[in-house]
Amino acid sequence: METDMVNLNYNLKEISHWQSMVKNRNTQSGIDNRKVFELNKSVQVYLKTDDMIFSGGYGSGLSFYIEYAKESTQDNPVVIAKGVDENGKAFEQKIAIKNINPSNATVVEMQALEAHYKVDRGEWLSSFPVDTGAAHLDDRYNFMSIFEKRINDMQMLARYDLVQLYRKNMAVYENIIHNFER
Repeated sequence: METDMVNLNYNLKEISHWQSMVKNRNTQSGIDNRKVFELNKSVQVYLKTDDMIFSGGYGSGLSFYIEYAKESTQDNPVVIAKGVDENGKAFEQKIAIKNINPSNATVVEMQALEAHYKVDRGEWLSSFPVDTGAAHLDDRYNFMSIFEKRINDMQMLARYDLVQLYRKNMAVYENIIHNFER
């Protein structure tokens, strides 16, 4: 089945007031607005179909979908991730689920792991903390350390609902790691 793709273009007129407010604030604080706003870029969105296990994107412009590869089996799950990177360049990656290490993974790999194991997202878009919102295709993160940091942060903020969700999801990923080590 061919993937439906929608190109979304930001309308600069609709957000010019908001942008000018942020630009003024950023100019006063020394932030380079070229790094903050890339509003002339088109963003590709892949609409999820029945054969996909994930479809989504990140604030950097990275957008992709994931589906099982033809050679995937229950004992050796393999997925294909297709999409566009933060520069709009098309990519395709074959990912063996059992080779993903949450202590050194890209967001694409972690989304594959999350989708394959149907990890609980709660009310959120992802099961892992938001630290990777502007991730690029090849950026690698230690998601286990991110979980630990966010759990500590949420405890300090008395957000025990998020502490519970992050602990539960961190335990799922730790269990996955231990199963792969056997």
